[in-house]
Amino acid sequence: MATPVPLLKDELDIVIPTIRNLDFLEQWWPYLSPYHLIIVQDGDPTKVIKVPEGYDYELYNRNDINRILGPKASCISFKDSACRCFGFMMSKKKYIFTIDDDCWVAKDPQGKDINAMEQHITNLLTPSTPLFFNTLYDPYRKGADFVRGYPFSMREGVPTAISHGLWLNVPDYDAPTQLVKPAERNTRFVDMVMTIPKGTLFPMCGMNLAFDRTLIGPAMYFGLMGDGQPIGRYDDMWAGWCCKVICDHLGYGVKTGLPYIHHSKASNPFVNLKKEYKGIFWQEEIIPFFQQVQLSRESVTVEQCYIELSKLVREGLNGVDPYFTKLADAMVTWIEAWTEINNSKQPN
Repeated sequence: MATPVPLLKDELDIVIPTIRNLDFLEQWWPYLSPYHLIIVQDGDPTKVIKVPEGYDYELYNRNDINRILGPKASCISFKDSACRCFGFMMSKKKYIFTIDDDCWVAKDPQGKDINAMEQHITNLLTPSTPLFFNTLYDPYRKGADFVRGYPFSMREGVPTAISHGLWLNVPDYDAPTQLVKPAERNTRFVDMVMTIPKGTLFPMCGMNLAFDRTLIGPAMYFGLMGDGQPIGRYDDMWAGWCCKVICDHLGYGVKTGLPYIHHSKASNPFVNLKKEYKGIFWQEEIIPFFQQVQLSRESVTVEQCYIELSKLVREGLNGVDPYFTKLADAMVTWIEAWTEINNSKQPN
């Protein structure tokens, strides 16, 4: 019997940001080994990162980022997991799955390993329903359908741009919540995928995320945070807010729910608080800003939307803190670098 070809084998890259050896990939071998890895090494570029044998991968460190992007390398965060977006830029594939190096294969309630890749791919290859909520959640799942009263004119759905997975064990909490619930663990497996409605924002976590690079890639910029910046740990949130506004404008969908991964360790809440504390205040003004953003009809591509959004960020958030002018500049630099890199790529 012939071995089945993994789904999207030649159309998907796996992007991993890291500062350590990638021993965790040994557990992921049955699911990730067929795919090409793009590893973005954060921190000290002289440190040697070890990758388990058998994986097909390319590895970039800060020296590579500076060499490839030149002055535009300033838009890629340093000492922050936001460096992963450089891997998004370098990919030549249609789809991206990104995962953190402290995430392991989770098990479902029956004790069976969860193939996160397979579920993410299923999410991305089936439509989303952001315009009208289906009370049975994802109507395209096997055994599900649209409920009575769902408009037939909307049942075709829209293309899915983002698949946002969840986590068992260590929850994705902010520092204050970590401090008051240090021992809390998520053991509740909810067998559900749903489309986030149009006009609704969500807190996007980058540790278990897949997206269609051709639909939303240029907007999947994980901010300018980390070393030298007044804020950290909001890089994926920033990308999520920007992407959702643009998906809503262009008619794409975002799914959240399955698949689960096992998040193995909680980061230090005191270190996190130092990184997050301005964001905790700022988000109370940032989120209302994104909730009322209206992009113009002239913006018909992701790149055009993102440039327009950068201008709105500059105008609307500079009063919160001058940092947002710097972030708006970085957004423009990111799009310029993305365009240059992708225009220079040769077909596979």
